[in-house]
Amino acid sequence: MSISAPVAPSVPKTIRQATVLAVCCTAVVMANVDTTAVNVALPAIGRGLDGSLAGAQWVVAAYTLTMACLLTLSGSLADRIGRRTIFQLGLAIFAMGSLACSLAPSMGWLVAFRVLQAVGGSMLTPVAMAIISAVFTEPGQRVRAIGIWSGSIGIGMAAGPVIGGLLVETIGWEAVFWINVPIAATALALTFLVVPQSKSERPRALDPIGQLLVIGVLGLLVFAIIEGPHRGWLAPVTLGSFAGSAVCLAALLRYAPRHPHPLIDLRVFRSIPFTGAFVIAILAFAAMGGFLFLNTFYLQEIRHDSPLVAGLALVPMAAAMFVFGPMSGRIVASRGARSALSTGAVVATAAAAVLTLTFDGSANLLLLIGYAMFGAGIGLIYTPITATAVAGLPPAQVGVAASMASTSRQIGQSLGVAVIGSLIASHPGALTSAADFRLPAHLGWLTITGLCAAALVAARISTAPKAVRARF
Repeated sequence: MSISAPVAPSVPKTIRQATVLAVCCTAVVMANVDTTAVNVALPAIGRGLDGSLAGAQWVVAAYTLTMACLLTLSGSLADRIGRRTIFQLGLAIFAMGSLACSLAPSMGWLVAFRVLQAVGGSMLTPVAMAIISAVFTEPGQRVRAIGIWSGSIGIGMAAGPVIGGLLVETIGWEAVFWINVPIAATALALTFLVVPQSKSERPRALDPIGQLLVIGVLGLLVFAIIEGPHRGWLAPVTLGSFAGSAVCLAALLRYAPRHPHPLIDLRVFRSIPFTGAFVIAILAFAAMGGFLFLNTFYLQEIRHDSPLVAGLALVPMAAAMFVFGPMSGRIVASRGARSALSTGAVVATAAAAVLTLTFDGSANLLLLIGYAMFGAGIGLIYTPITATAVAGLPPAQVGVAASMASTSRQIGQSLGVAVIGSLIASHPGALTSAADFRLPAHLGWLTITGLCAAALVAARISTAPKAVRARF
């Protein structure tokens, strides 16, 4: 790896390192706050742009789905072209996409601009980690820096609903997007001043065919799930989308092993711990994505809470994630990932089960307790996912493990929003009254409970002593 001389050599190294870390954390927090803050704004967006429930699903899924498809490609481009260059490009695109979202004249245009915004966002998370690894060359400093950076991601996701509710309540839904513009502009200027350029001496070859197949698998699957209730589950376009996704997956499984440098090296899935971490991330973040989507409409459309009150109602979840996220890192260090993953999955499953029984306006205290328990469970799961994925592969593939772990989280959120939103959409009039909302809400919570329980099973299997010994 070669690193060019820093732009501002007169700045002491420790100050420059701290500034670089602050820039990377700010960029990633911004991208992750956007993922969750927009959920709180969905009812206001729907009213402002005369959008449907499917449109609301696409506002969220277009972002997370694009991120999931492009994270690995963005990392490869950064290794080849230059990490600072791609990071700056990502900030610029994210800022332009955010501004465009705030000015969107219709739901269709907003979804399109969300895709543009996510293209920029995909260049931030993987590249920020690579920049930190290049700047913090001393192993101990690097570990601490990556720990701070990883914690900032969880903080961003947890704080998003509160920030989103405050902005929608005080200014309007457009503020959820345009607030990103000055933040991204500041980070862009600081990147130019203090972040050194770096590249990989042996960048991975690009794989455009593999990239298109991944987009086909995920895009067609999510399209079929979201549009199924509206177009009909047996409609030709729905069945064709499911079939197209399956064909793309079959083609990817046949194509990837024949490519010398595939976008996704399928051999990594021979590692049970890595595969387990990938599956756990999809399940846990599908539960979280579904949780945020379901509660957004419950709090604002059924209980008629204001966006700010709805955001504040989610403070127990956010606070629990903030507390238990760092705690999970200490549990992993002292007792291993198995304890943190299992405990988190148990707590999240119990929370979802409690909320299945108390999801109405007559049990506010239990509702808030359930929110806190759910946040604690997801917080405990968050850090061990990456730790388990990294531990499941050789040291030379740490970057692949971290990238795939991030991708699996985005896949999970996309699927969670698609599935839970479709459960609501399958019951016409569900958002008109508490009585009509009760059945799809209970079905949604039962689905979330099942996802958390499945994550527990995957955690126990993938972190068993026999599985850990059978690493890649």
